[in-house]
Amino acid sequence: MAQPNHDPITATADAGDVLGAYLRAQATAFLRGLRLHEESGADAAEGSDAARSLRGAARRISGSLATFRVVTESSWADGLRTELVWLSSTLADEHAYAARLTRLMDALHRLSGSPELPAPRGSAGAAGALTVGSARAGALLERQLTLARTRAHSATLQALGSSRFHAVADAVAVLASEVPLDSVAARGRVTDVLVPLATVAETRLSAAVSALPPVDAAHPYNADHDGPWHEVRRLLRVHRYAREALGEDVSRPAAAGEALDRHRDAAEAATASAAAARTPRIAPATAYALGVLHADQRHEVEAARLDFHHIWLPEPAVTPR
Repeated sequence: MAQPNHDPITATADAGDVLGAYLRAQATAFLRGLRLHEESGADAAEGSDAARSLRGAARRISGSLATFRVVTESSWADGLRTELVWLSSTLADEHAYAARLTRLMDALHRLSGSPELPAPRGSAGAAGALTVGSARAGALLERQLTLARTRAHSATLQALGSSRFHAVADAVAVLASEVPLDSVAARGRVTDVLVPLATVAETRLSAAVSALPPVDAAHPYNADHDGPWHEVRRLLRVHRYAREALGEDVSRPAAAGEALDRHRDAAEAATASAAAARTPRIAPATAYALGVLHADQRHEVEAARLDFHHIWLPEPAVTPR
């Protein structure tokens, strides 16, 4: 996907020129990713990389249209943003299920040899009990997540062949050469128009971070708290793209975003293991393995939250366990 070169933008440049250049670059990246996806054929790795490029460009365009909406023709921006969010979400599902299965299988393999696990009731040893249950737990997870991935793959193919997708691709192709801008706001200076709008996005992010539940030993992981963290991840992404459009260095938001990506992945893996544990009539050893796996992913969630705090806050307000 197209990345900014971080060259300084002249403060007196027209807002429309700066935003237009960024949106055209991302539209070009989108079209390049689409071409690579079509050419990938049966090559799963190339197809995955192309889909990732498509998603990244789609997110950057939709995020920028949200932040800088008043600089564009609003009705056009609203319609395209809605369609790009749909497309990005559809393309993400198949990759997410595959990555979740890999994460959980790797964790099961790692945990099977751990000497620090508590033994289940009536068992002489934790490692032995986990070894017995992990194979069945892995098979159960593989069945469930492979089925979900297959359905997501079918949904992706259906979406990419739909008239809705072709309309989105046509709109992005137009965007690559011409950006519909508001005739008044687009003539304003960057410092008078784009910078204040980017600051609004940053303020929303700061408010969401301030509202996060505490991250310390007195407030253990709670799955009900995942929602606010996912919202911070979304707002951080919007903030990052706004600063990209202004040509600023976004290494810190990118690092914080990686921590929140790990948070999301671990939270969703924990949810998947808990759902598998609710499967009727599974053996006790299988349920035990899934319980250990669930707890392991909850610890991963806590670690990711700590990492985010250390990266994002000037002075970490938490104490690692």
